[in-house]
Amino acid sequence: MTAIADPASLGFIPERLAFIPEFLQQRYLDGGRFRNFQLLVGRGDEVALFETRGIAREGIDAPLREDAIFRIASMTKPVTSVAFMTLVERGEIALDDPVHRFLPELRGLGVYASGGGDAPFVTRPTDAPMRMIDLLRHTSGLTYAFQNRSNVDLAYRTGRIENWHGNLDLDGLVAALAELPLEFSPGTAWNYSVSTDVLGAVIQRVTDMPLEDYFREVVFGPLGMDDTSFAVPDAKLGRLGDCWNLAPEGTSMFDRAEESLWRKPPRLVSGGGGLVSTTADYHRFCRMLLNGGALDGARVLGRKTVELMTVNHLPGGADLAAMSRSMFSEAQNAGTGFGLGFAINLDPARSMAPGSPGEYYWGGLYSTAFFIDPVERIIMLFMTQLQPSTVYPVRRELKTLIYSALA
Repeated sequence: MTAIADPASLGFIPERLAFIPEFLQQRYLDGGRFRNFQLLVGRGDEVALFETRGIAREGIDAPLREDAIFRIASMTKPVTSVAFMTLVERGEIALDDPVHRFLPELRGLGVYASGGGDAPFVTRPTDAPMRMIDLLRHTSGLTYAFQNRSNVDLAYRTGRIENWHGNLDLDGLVAALAELPLEFSPGTAWNYSVSTDVLGAVIQRVTDMPLEDYFREVVFGPLGMDDTSFAVPDAKLGRLGDCWNLAPEGTSMFDRAEESLWRKPPRLVSGGGGLVSTTADYHRFCRMLLNGGALDGARVLGRKTVELMTVNHLPGGADLAAMSRSMFSEAQNAGTGFGLGFAINLDPARSMAPGSPGEYYWGGLYSTAFFIDPVERIIMLFMTQLQPSTVYPVRRELKTLIYSALA
């Protein structure tokens, strides 16, 4: 049971904060848009609101548990980025190191010029090598298969190189990427991509440890994140709910808990999107970041490293609306930069939503989301299980409601 503090003592207007779960109930649960949700709003280390509603599984009259396990998808990326930065702090790697220093398979990658499909690719040389910072901020030139916008991502789909239970492990992913062109020269544009999965491969090469073992050693163990992993053990399977898919023809089952893809360890361990976690575990991760890299006597990162990660690193101080080649190029991403694993709020006015400069955040494919506001010292965590995450504006609505509840 999560301990709840008096919202007024934390600077919230109690009745406005209490309205938020009712809003979600009426707009999303009653209308069948979501089957469930879990919402945490905290300030500093304390929790002002923790609400759990809805059903966990289709056809079973069982409410969502407070300790429910969720597929957090791309909320894995900040975890991988933090783990990588522990290696930077140890002097084992640097942000400006070329990626091919540790993944020599990627030396000499070219930029797409023509071809694809039935024709061979024609490439041109990159203007500069891909560097570690490009993986962290998604300026690598890599892409995602699901983007459906280029001959390069078509090659990703054809090769099924992102299949977690396919033939490739992390080394195989790197080898497959070495055979394909980049979409642009590293550092010249932004594109949501498998960059963080490649970062996971770098971590494995540098540490000579399986990625999940290194996560356990430097993040999960020190922070007590005992329910965060790449697979759900049988003993905890009862806490995993179903995950639904929304398509034009209606809502269907994407991943049924009893037969879940997360019941067995993946062959391709995805630092970009493979973790499951709980709200309580991820709250500890967020608290560590808000507290400058430490929590309850365990230090994961140095304070200045967290500060470095949570400022905009896009070239020339640009924002996503200007630099993105595809997703996140929309007008509401004006004023949004990207740091080392997180989106960064540069200008709330340009983003057209309340917030603070320096707020950092991200979300996952299954509609999960978090943000951390170091100015107001607010942490928000929203968990549910519906893909894709772009159908409903719930993240923007939550931000608006939470900031409107500040006294």
